[in-house]
This record gives sequence, structure tokens and C-alpha cells, in this order.
Amino acid sequence: MSLTKFEIFHAVVEFGSLSKAAEALRLTQSAISHAIASLEAEWGFLLLQRDRSGVRLTSNGEQVLKLVREILNWNEKLKQQVAAINGLEVGMVRIGTFTSVSARWLPGVIRMFHMHHPLIEIKLLEGDYDEIRHWISSGEVDFGFLSLTAAKSLETIPLKKDRMVCMVPRQHHLSGKTSIPLEQLEEEEFIMPKWGYDHDVRTILKENRVFPKVKYEVVEDQAIIAMVQHGLGISILPEMALFRMPDDLCTIHLEGDYYRTIGIAASSFYHLSPAAKTFIHCVQSWLRSQSLLDF
Repeated sequence: MSLTKFEIFHAVVEFGSLSKAAEALRLTQSAISHAIASLEAEWGFLLLQRDRSGVRLTSNGEQVLKLVREILNWNEKLKQQVAAINGLEVGMVRIGTFTSVSARWLPGVIRMFHMHHPLIEIKLLEGDYDEIRHWISSGEVDFGFLSLTAAKSLETIPLKKDRMVCMVPRQHHLSGKTSIPLEQLEEEEFIMPKWGYDHDVRTILKENRVFPKVKYEVVEDQAIIAMVQHGLGISILPEMALFRMPDDLCTIHLEGDYYRTIGIAASSFYHLSPAAKTFIHCVQSWLRSQSLLDF
């Protein structure tokens, strides 16, 4: 049994295709097939089901995948530690993120990080809260950015309070108001953000027993903004998502103190690789330099 076979198995699962895994690993497709067949023969069960649409994990494959990821993660940590002892910084940091963090923070953070650590590769996976939490728990990413309401059972580092505001078209009858109570939303057609089942807006409304007339549920922030712009309803979004808001929209403060707390979440910060820990320190340093760190 070798780490190379584990890397091949993991790549096939990640790309969902033997040919794409072969291309990414710079191997022939026959070498990929042989490695998977060798693992299956050695372990005595099928890992993958193959059909016209690609490959998918068997139930047995799902059971061993998390352990394979853990082995590969520990191997990555070992390589990074050996490199650090020899005065080098190498490796990869895999990060789960969502749209507003990707757009507002990560370009500046990554630029700063690469200035000081040019040999460390950064890999980003963008999704909603549920996907990011799953990636962290399964070991697919080292850590992820999350609203802390979605970081159940994970270790967290809070970073910033991001105020929630109501967004309406400028011609809307509420547009002249400086603030509105949450109850006002029950009288309006509403576009519900959907960043995972237990997201911030739904939680705020549920805790305050406010039930707006939900016309649409939408994942992408820019799609919500466009729908409000076209008069299809009003919505609530965090201020970080509104940095490119069109001129024909306006925001109204909600009466009360409503916000999401953005933070970094991991299964265990203690067990993170040296490169991942260094990246987290870089995030905090960059936010501090921008006067954005609230904690």
C-alpha cells in the first residue's frame, strides 16, 4: 500500500473522473485505473462505481475516504514540518469560503500571504454554509470561513460582526425610512437568501417570530440584488455582500442589533498544518491592517 495510490483515489473522487484525475496528476488513465484496481484488490471491495456520467463512491468507498484524507493531510503536515526544519516553506492550504469573503477579503489576504510565503499553494472551494461545514468535517479543506451560527461542533475564531440590513428599490415606499422594525417585513414580498438550511437571515426571522411573504429563495447574493432591483421583492443581506450595490437600490437599518459573526472554523486548530496556521495569522493581520477585525 502506498501514499501514491491514496493520492490517486482521492483525486478521482475530487474530480469525479479518471481522465480528469489523470490530467491533474500528469499520469496516464491506465495508470489511474491500475492504482484503483490495486487498492480494490488489496482491500477486497469496490471503491468506485463507473458509468457514463463518470465515477461515484460506493458505500465502502465512502467509509474509507475520510481516513484516506486524514492520512494524506498528516503526510502534508509532515512534509511541511520537514521543510520548515530545513528553512523552507512549502505545501498547500485548502480553504472553504463563501462569496462575500472571497470577494472582499481573500484577494488582499492572498496577495499579502504570497509576498511572504511564495511557495505555499492556496486552494479555494466556494460554497454555502452547509457545504463548507461538510468540507471541514470530512477533511476536504483545512479550515473554512463561516457565519458562526453555522459552525456547530467546530472550533472557531471570530473575526468580524457584519451588520444585516434591509434592501429595497429607491422607488419603494419604504426607501425614505432610516430604520424599520422586523415586523414591517411581514407586509412585504420577500426574497429569502439561502446559504444553507440554518443561515443567518432565517435564524433572525425565526427567533423574532417574523414571517414575511417569501416569494423566492436564492443562494447567490448578486442574484438577490438583481431581483430586488427588478421589483420582485425586498430582502435582507449583510453589508459585506452589498459593496457593489446598484444606485437604484438603497439600504435601511433594522431596528435592533442584527448581524452575522464571520469567523474561521476548523475541526481542530491544534492539528492544522504549519502552512494553514500561518495563513490564519495572515488573515488576522490583514483584517487588522484594514481596521476590520472586530475581536
